[in-house]
Parts: sequence; structure tokens; C-alpha cells
Amino acid sequence: MHVILADGHRNVRTALRLLIEEDTEWLVAAEAPNAKLLLTLVEQNLPDLVLLDASLPGRRMEDLLTELRRSYPELMMVVLSGRPETRQPALQCGANAFISKGNPPEDLLKTLHTLMD
Repeated sequence: MHVILADGHRNVRTALRLLIEEDTEWLVAAEAPNAKLLLTLVEQNLPDLVLLDASLPGRRMEDLLTELRRSYPELMMVVLSGRPETRQPALQCGANAFISKGNPPEDLLKTLHTLMD
């Protein structure tokens, strides 16, 4: 499964990459620090999954999710946020799942496996 990591913070992307690539089923295809690059990378790589920071620089989360869902209906999208109030808007705009950044790393892996099964 190919994943694109979209977060404005390099340290967060690095931590996510290390976590995800512990599982041999997953390959991080690309990383995006902003919405513009994310859209380009999704078009170029056609990933199975995007891990999207709710505060990704460059676009409002709701607009980005809506555009990705419209253009890539099969794309799995998981929103990561430290703000619980972004859960409902994320799910309403097309995210398949929402994970709090405060949750243990195992929760993210469990969610990814559930989505891909």
C-alpha cells in the first residue's frame, strides 16, 4: 500500500514514516509539507492512502478533502489533528477516519489496517 504523508512539520512526517514503514505492507511514496505539493503528488503517485494534517499549510482542510474526494473517490484519507473539534468536519468532507495526535501510535496502525482490509 502506497501512502503520502502530508504535514507541515518535517519532524512529524519523519515520525509517521518510521511508524508506518515498520509494517512491510506500507510504503511511503512521498511527503508533502503543504497542500499545493500534496495535490501534485497525489496526481503523480496515485497512492492508496493520504495521511493529512488538519492544519496543512496552503488550504483549508475542508476544501482539500472535498477536492481530493471528488477527484479521487477511491483514495483513503485519514486526518490527523490535535484538535478534537476538527473530527466532525473532516468526516463530513470525505475523510475515511480521524486520529487524534494525542492517541498512541498503535491506534494509527490499527486504523490503517482496518481501512485497508
